Amino acid sequence: MRDGPNYDAILLEELASYACRPRAFVRWAFPWGEAGSELEKRTGPEKWQDDLLAHIEAQLLAGLRNETQIISEALQIAVRSGHDIGKSALVCWIAWWALSTREDTKGVITANTEKQLRLKLWAEMSKWGRLFIARQFFKTTATSIQASDPDREKEWRIDAIPWSEDNPEAFAGLHNYGKRVLVIFDEASGIVDKIWETIDGVMNEKDTELLWIATGNPTRNVGRFRECFTPEGQGQFWHTFKVDSREVSFTNKERIERAIALWGEDSDYIKVRWLGEFPSSSAAQLIPSDDLRAAMNRAPQSLYGEALIMAVDVARYGDDESVITFRRGKDARTIPALRYRGLNNVELGNQVATLMGVHSPDAVFVDGGGVGGGVIDFLRHLGHSPVEVQFGSAASVPLGGERAANKRAEMYLSFRTWLREGGCIENSQDLLKQFLAIEYTHSKAKNMGDAIVLTPKEEMEDSPDWADSLVMTFAFPVSANAWKGRTQVKVEYDPLSPERLNASWGSNAPAPAWAALPQYQAAVRH
Repeated sequence: MRDGPNYDAILLEELASYACRPRAFVRWAFPWGEAGSELEKRTGPEKWQDDLLAHIEAQLLAGLRNETQIISEALQIAVRSGHDIGKSALVCWIAWWALSTREDTKGVITANTEKQLRLKLWAEMSKWGRLFIARQFFKTTATSIQASDPDREKEWRIDAIPWSEDNPEAFAGLHNYGKRVLVIFDEASGIVDKIWETIDGVMNEKDTELLWIATGNPTRNVGRFRECFTPEGQGQFWHTFKVDSREVSFTNKERIERAIALWGEDSDYIKVRWLGEFPSSSAAQLIPSDDLRAAMNRAPQSLYGEALIMAVDVARYGDDESVITFRRGKDARTIPALRYRGLNNVELGNQVATLMGVHSPDAVFVDGGGVGGGVIDFLRHLGHSPVEVQFGSAASVPLGGERAANKRAEMYLSFRTWLREGGCIENSQDLLKQFLAIEYTHSKAKNMGDAIVLTPKEEMEDSPDWADSLVMTFAFPVSANAWKGRTQVKVEYDPLSPERLNASWGSNAPAPAWAALPQYQAAVRH
């Protein structure tokens, strides 16, 4: 009975009983299997959806303090999946459950693009709103779902907000002390880190029930969505799910198998589109993550007599770092990188000069762009001979393989080849993140041909200072100074003395005049 005088009161009481039970709510709130409804042929959620809802339920019940208030850490769930597995339906169920089962809930939903948010996700929200048993208590607009009571609509609502990197403050005001906050990121791979960082602040509010759901196809191998699935850093705060499209009842299995036969199960296309796996490299990513991780885990090795190269990337402004790295042959780990913030040119120059004295590198490359020229001048004033590297200068003529548009692209391509040939780098998530952020296009300029062009450093969200410093060790070929650091031993016998040379040519045949020249003797001795 849905129209009696006490029906609304009974329904509200029933809704409240599901405040900590989203799994049970979904089975109760929608007309599964009901003849004539849109769900006539469906009996309930898919197993993966049911498992996720059960996880939320278990976490909320574990954090229950009393019948009306939940106190717990922020509950953060990330889902990576193939296509067509019911992600949009799931987040809509969670949104309707969160909004309707606790008074004055506030939430925001965003997606990778405004088109995805408005035309796909919000249309799905409206569909499930039509099917919702308690839809009379809420009204749906083009940008929000809010309490139908006009006195509550500002405090009890969920808003669809397109994100803007230039205006993250649109998400910063999402506070709801002592009540419930819901945040949903759809197609989360495409949402920039700055928006994630803004929501991080929201998730720190005390004595508030905080839920953050991020779902999407794993299209990019860099960024905060990718970091949700790593054990280090931000990943430790997320509970994660992976959904293979082949395991969902309503996906087209024949189509998927044909695609796998065509592309291969190990291809990035299949990994992202159907298997819910992150690609080895994103569509525009220069260096595959598999190569980087292999280099972080292999043992360092270098050959006797290989040159030790030191490189200095000079910070330009703000949060940028000055970074000093070392590489000998295949080994870029044994001497760890040094990272500095806030040093002026003289202070950084002194650090470089000191390290030159400690390690005696065969060559020192210094970034000459921006303020780097000041460091180079200071080192030369001290009597050193650093080699200036201009990232934007012309690349060397390629001997084969890919063509680079400038010196920076050339160095990164050389580094990538070195990795594949057994290079070893430090095991650092910061370094990994910086290299994974390096993306490229192909130049269309007539004078460059089909050359590799990297995303300019100035346009990147975080400056890859450590990565730039490491690849700078590939700026120019370097030969080792074979006699560097060896002790000279004085001996009594000198085969180059005039007497010995005279003896060599016979007593009546004096040695040639050039044999007595100091430069000849010095050259032969060394």
